[in-house]
Amino acid sequence: MNTSFERSKQTTDEWYTPKWIVDALGSFDLDPCAPENRLWNTAKRHITPSEDGLKTEWGGVRVWLNPPYSRPLIERFVEKMVRNNNGIALLFNRCDSKMFQDLIFPNASAIMFVKGRIKFYRPDGTQGDSPGCGSVLIAFGEENAKILEYSNIPGKYIKLNN
Repeated sequence: MNTSFERSKQTTDEWYTPKWIVDALGSFDLDPCAPENRLWNTAKRHITPSEDGLKTEWGGVRVWLNPPYSRPLIERFVEKMVRNNNGIALLFNRCDSKMFQDLIFPNASAIMFVKGRIKFYRPDGTQGDSPGCGSVLIAFGEENAKILEYSNIPGKYIKLNN
């Protein structure tokens, strides 16, 4: 998805992933969390909130996942990504959370701690300020781990599981 959600008093909840991140990771088959109106394409097929990416079968294709960060949606999308085991997820760096400890670390193939803070885009196309937390890119599947490792996205890459 190219939308993420972070609660803030002075901003909206809807933010879009910078295009350079998606471009650096190659072509994705499916974005199950795509906004109705996109600034750019993140995958060959987009599932919008009205279509419900949790109810739609992903079919093992390569998925770009930037889920809504609200709970319990984020956990449900990550659970589905674990079952799909093919794609890359963009999440806030919450390594101490139950979701990371119970879902991500035991199941992901690799993780990239992105250097600095990603500046997401507003729905009108303007760039926002730095968010309150750093981000991670999480690879599911060996091929996605290799793509993430050689993506040239600045940060620290760590191999997790085979």
